[in-house]
Amino acid sequence: MKLYSYFRSSASYRVRIALNLKNLPYEYMPVHLLRDGGEQFKPAYRKLNHDSVVPTLVDGDNVVTQSLAIIEYLDETHPEPPLLPSKPVDRAYVRSIVQQLACEIHPLNNLRVLKYLKHKVGVSDEMKDAWYHHWISSGFAALEEYLVADGRAGKLCFGDTPTVADLCLVPQVFNANRFKVDMSPYPTIRRIHEYADTLDAFARAEPGVQPDAE
Repeated sequence: MKLYSYFRSSASYRVRIALNLKNLPYEYMPVHLLRDGGEQFKPAYRKLNHDSVVPTLVDGDNVVTQSLAIIEYLDETHPEPPLLPSKPVDRAYVRSIVQQLACEIHPLNNLRVLKYLKHKVGVSDEMKDAWYHHWISSGFAALEEYLVADGRAGKLCFGDTPTVADLCLVPQVFNANRFKVDMSPYPTIRRIHEYADTLDAFARAEPGVQPDAE
């Protein structure tokens, strides 16, 4: 397998955790999202990923894009350990967290949006950071309330076993910490993140230990 990745990409981070949890060896293929206007726009990479984003997984003759589709592909082709619970109602719970993080929070704060705000809309760095903090804070407030009220969270989002919900939560908290978002109002999220960081599969996926880390 080859994973086209950028060390700080939240979506790539999710897939790295999944590969580690399933003990799948892969070749790390760095795609720098900022250098030379963004290596994701180079013709050679666009042949693999027409959206010009990371990650992209190449597994033999198969090319899979979009982080959640890649994670589902890995879970279906290498089912142990599973990344979703066995019961449909519990899978729905995990997926609801995944969609809140990957569909509600992350798209408003990814690199493309922040670059557009600064370079096209013309907002200041202070306004850009305020945008980031607002959407992270409002999203995390809702997620914190959900985790507490539902009661299925343990050491992780669903009990004590990693699921795709944790694969999405950990990178988002990493980004929040990087942008100095105050995490004190979200003790459950912080607790889950801190525990996940003690697990080898998560630690080996951290941005700072990737081959292209800067």
